[in-house]
Amino acid sequence: MTVFMFAPVAVPLLGAIAYAALGWRAATAWLGAIAAALVLAAGIGVAIEVVDAGQFSAGAGLLRADALTAFLLLVVGAVAVLATVATPAHLAAELEAGRATERTARWHCAAVQLLIAVLSLAVLAADLGMLVAGIEAAVLATGFLVGQGASRAAAEAAWKLVVVCSAGLALALLGTVLIAYVGSDVDGMRIAVVLLVVGFGALAGLAPLHAWSPDAHGQAPAPVAALLSGALLSVAGYGLLRVKALSDLALGITFGRVLLAALAVVSLLVAASLLLAQRDYQRMLAYSSTGQLGLVALGAAIGGPLALTAVLLHLFGHGLAKAVLFLGAGRIRQVTGTSRIDGVRGLAARHPMLAGAFGAGILALLGLPPFSLFASGLGIARAGFAAGLGWLVAPVLVLVLAIAVALIAHTSRMLLGEPPDSPGAATGVVRLPGSTTAALLGGLAVCAAAGIAAEPLATLLRLAADTLVGTP
Repeated sequence: MTVFMFAPVAVPLLGAIAYAALGWRAATAWLGAIAAALVLAAGIGVAIEVVDAGQFSAGAGLLRADALTAFLLLVVGAVAVLATVATPAHLAAELEAGRATERTARWHCAAVQLLIAVLSLAVLAADLGMLVAGIEAAVLATGFLVGQGASRAAAEAAWKLVVVCSAGLALALLGTVLIAYVGSDVDGMRIAVVLLVVGFGALAGLAPLHAWSPDAHGQAPAPVAALLSGALLSVAGYGLLRVKALSDLALGITFGRVLLAALAVVSLLVAASLLLAQRDYQRMLAYSSTGQLGLVALGAAIGGPLALTAVLLHLFGHGLAKAVLFLGAGRIRQVTGTSRIDGVRGLAARHPMLAGAFGAGILALLGLPPFSLFASGLGIARAGFAAGLGWLVAPVLVLVLAIAVALIAHTSRMLLGEPPDSPGAATGVVRLPGSTTAALLGGLAVCAAAGIAAEPLATLLRLAADTLVGTP
């Protein structure tokens, strides 16, 4: 058990040290993917132990594993595997184009491993204070990676990410400290819950504190954007779920429900309105994350085993789909030289595999079967109507439809039509690197498999939902 608990943190830390010492070269190119695979394997080990024997602790009680922890470790590990498998081909293209050097590749890989380690630490944290500290370390590592582009836009995006998210986490930390002092005081507990929800909501990219997200996702290297959207936002959603469970125990279900429902509706409304006129496909994906995390907040607000099970499955499916999409978007930018939607045309004609994977990722994000977001979205809606919240779920479904229309309209213009006929443009069908193909198709396959067959995740999901219903 102890090995499974420490491995998700220790293995990527060793990977970071190895990259810092040895650099990025042919001999070390796949070290990150191996480390990420070991993190995923450790997450599977934790899940098996939790299902068999219940929750357990390690590290003098500083680390705790329950079903919810195990499930989030699987999310972090799966997204990390996709991002690191695609990294060698991404960095090779950047080096060939002169947009990166061996030095930047070295520190990129080291910082990615550090990011995976601190995300795992945050998930395994035994208390909210350690969770906040782990996420803050992840924010700093992500800020470094976003700013690696060395452009003014990249630097501004990195600073915005660090400042906004650190301010939010400072509020969350203040809320954590306040909980320790207020005791049974209801007013004090309400203030603490508001601080925690606002803090984790800022990190999750929920409106109105979402402004950092499109800039950071737009400037981050593709593997980093995949980890940012697929893993870091999932850990922020995990924080919101823990806070909602605490709020329900201390204040009843109404206070946390109203707070999270308001954030959910505002986030979906902002995402829908900004997506309709979006011109940049990387920012388009970032705004869609605001909407998807809005659905997570809605499911948390509804509460109950059905809604919470659906929320956790939604985090899993969103993490996989968004990792695929950002990895695909990074490759699109490499082959077209632009992130503008109107600058990409006829992608399916010359890059059929890339276009097919990106299009399938959009369909997965929209919640179409057989992908898992169909089951999770349906579960959240069913739980809302069953809880007597149809008046809230109905307008949310309208906003989700608006988001879907915007994503389909923008994506279809990129994938269909005649490819551009300009000097330097590729001719004929261009093959996608094998490792990138494996990452894209692997992510889509797992997302579809989770939507078709509930096992082997069903038992873990049920136990994780029970953890949230019973204890924070």
